[in-house]
Amino acid sequence: MRASLRLSALPLAFLASVLVAPGLAEAHILQGAAGGFGSGFEHPLTGADHFLAMFAVGLWGAQMGGRSVWTLPVTFPLIMVLGGVLGISGFLLPGIEIGIALSLVGLGLAVACAWKPPEWTALALISVFAICHGYAHGAELPSAADPADYAIGFVLATGLIHLLGIGVGLALHRPFHGRIARALGFLITLGGGYFLASA
Repeated sequence: MRASLRLSALPLAFLASVLVAPGLAEAHILQGAAGGFGSGFEHPLTGADHFLAMFAVGLWGAQMGGRSVWTLPVTFPLIMVLGGVLGISGFLLPGIEIGIALSLVGLGLAVACAWKPPEWTALALISVFAICHGYAHGAELPSAADPADYAIGFVLATGLIHLLGIGVGLALHRPFHGRIARALGFLITLGGGYFLASA
């Protein structure tokens, strides 16, 4: 029982450390030229706002269960590509930083409340958030040394973060009736509040 409790506390401690390290949140518009695959892969892992949003998508999908375990994490990067195209094209989409912060608040609350809406509702919600995240990174691609490699690295890292969220969500589904997963959602919501105040 004690070992199980310690293992269950690991994800909570990890996310708490991410939230209290604002230095990890990188600027969305890169300064100068970015590298290729490595820079794209690294960016979602070092930007706390993006990391937590993508983690929350996997966590929420696992919490909802059924097809949502895979439909939410698959839909998010697909729609994110559309947002990226808008960013690359120079299309003006105001309020992106606020949209990204609100994605943390919304996804965090969904997990914290163990909200299980119809699948189409969840997909529509994460699609709006994915547009914001994709747009922010699409605006970076023209300045990258190798935009195609950057995009591949970024999408791969996004998928891995989704898988992490799914794994943690499935692992925490039963212990303490899912309360630890819901606590993670609450922490993500707090992170969203921090980024919203900074936007």
